[in-house]
Amino acid sequence: MNSISTVCELVDFGLDHNPGIVASTKRDGVWNDTDATTFRARMRACAAGFHSLGVRSGDRVALHAENSTEWLIIDQALLRLGAASVPIYTTQPEGQIAYIVRDAGVCGYVVSTKELYDGCPADLMSNPDMQWIVGLFGQYTDGMLTMEELIKRGDAQLSETPDLLDQTTSAVSGEDLATLCYTSGTTGDPKGVMLTHTNFTTNAIAVSERLPFDVPAPVLSFLPMSHSLERIATFFYLSKSCPIYFIETTDELLQDLAHVKPAHMTTVPRLLEKVHAGMMAKAAATKGIPGMIARWAFGRAEQFDVENPKPTLLDKLADKLVYSKVRAEPFGGNLEALTSGGAALSPKVQAFINGLGICCGQGYGLTETSPVITLYERDQMRPRSVGRTIRDVEVKIAEDGEILTRGPHIMRGYYNNPEATAETIAEDGWLHTGDIGELDKDGHLYITDRKKQLFKLSTGKYIAPVPIEVALASNALIEHAVVIGPEFKFCSALIVTDAAYVESSFGTDPDEDVLRAKVQDIIDQVNQTLPPHEQVKKFHLITEPFTIDGGELTPTLKVRRKNVFARYEKEIKALYTSS
Repeated sequence: MNSISTVCELVDFGLDHNPGIVASTKRDGVWNDTDATTFRARMRACAAGFHSLGVRSGDRVALHAENSTEWLIIDQALLRLGAASVPIYTTQPEGQIAYIVRDAGVCGYVVSTKELYDGCPADLMSNPDMQWIVGLFGQYTDGMLTMEELIKRGDAQLSETPDLLDQTTSAVSGEDLATLCYTSGTTGDPKGVMLTHTNFTTNAIAVSERLPFDVPAPVLSFLPMSHSLERIATFFYLSKSCPIYFIETTDELLQDLAHVKPAHMTTVPRLLEKVHAGMMAKAAATKGIPGMIARWAFGRAEQFDVENPKPTLLDKLADKLVYSKVRAEPFGGNLEALTSGGAALSPKVQAFINGLGICCGQGYGLTETSPVITLYERDQMRPRSVGRTIRDVEVKIAEDGEILTRGPHIMRGYYNNPEATAETIAEDGWLHTGDIGELDKDGHLYITDRKKQLFKLSTGKYIAPVPIEVALASNALIEHAVVIGPEFKFCSALIVTDAAYVESSFGTDPDEDVLRAKVQDIIDQVNQTLPPHEQVKKFHLITEPFTIDGGELTPTLKVRRKNVFARYEKEIKALYTSS
């Protein structure tokens, strides 16, 4: 596979070796399987259909849809023309959609549902480069093509020019643009990250050398493919002939795990935190000897040493009595590995999952790095580490502690933004990640915080808020924690409670004093692990959730700190003026 230079070649390799299901999407409670022959036929027809609409090498096409087999087919079709998709999150606000469409200069727009189309700017077609719109599952406005109509156009095109796609695909090179992926924009307008075929292929192949599960095997996908983490995962899955099972929501995750019996899935820390909290709560509520055994076993799992994972006799007993049943029932029985990314994973939660007998580690990267820079290794994990560099990737720590990286994973640059590109990528090829971290003697990387999020108290002490926030939010009661304190004498926090957990644990009309007392207990426990200047002295309780529409969260659910500070300016001031 080292001779592969384009995503088309990478995926074709996997399709050639896949005798069964390529992908399956759960829609309205029903799984819709697509085999390799059907996948390839629909992909080719869509590519020819796009060609008949005027799509050519270098063009950009917006792709606004939930994870699905159709998402994959559209993306692969565009790649075979030398065109690039511009993924748009299903949660993207209308204003950002308008900005992305205009900035990217897309020639067409693919949208999955009427609901998503209705959330698009009303003047979508007035953009100067926009020529057509395709609806994946129907026609949502006059003049819109459906995917089935696109396929019919493509079939007609291929009957006239059978070698069309052989010509266009062979013309695609590793340096061609594969996607224009807009960052979530925590500090301003989104920036269009230009990623090439070489960026993706080298990253996917290097990742395939590291992930600890046997392929081909079924995998579960629920993180948005608009995000580069799930995007690179799908390229890897396709190249290894792994059937991909897509779900649009995690509301029925346990049932989906039982059906799919996946060997691997990528996830975010918050989901793992909820799994951990749910299991601990169930054990606490179980009476008699079964409850005692479950609490004992889960307590051992929380103490599991990921750095020295040698099971003792007691661990083996706990596995026989509890862990093996957990792996079989909630997780489907075949889950070998969970890869966590997007935010820091609590060491206790990581220990717990590994203690259950499921390999769980972290990776690190950015949209600008295709995205993986470092990734865990089954036999080389360390608490809080995000792993070591994957093949052909370099990392070093600058004098100010910033993580720098260089290699074939580095983006071409920001689209239409040479100034931002020059600020991010030095002339010698080193990309400034904006993250603060450190390397140990064996090359394991540890992330401390975002460079822009570090702040200084009026006492002169520097604070890295993210590790404190991760520790607080590892409790199921807390959905988000935002540590504050620049230019003040001490740290405070805005605490957003998890609405679902509050309702299940405290009822639909909880007593705020009870909630505050519980939150204070959590803060007290975390403070015991922190030096005095990092301890949270006061907090403001927020029971309304942060949302994308409200401006507190990005489409990737990261906190927009600037917006949050502005919205809660009065409450923050009160924390430092009250006695």
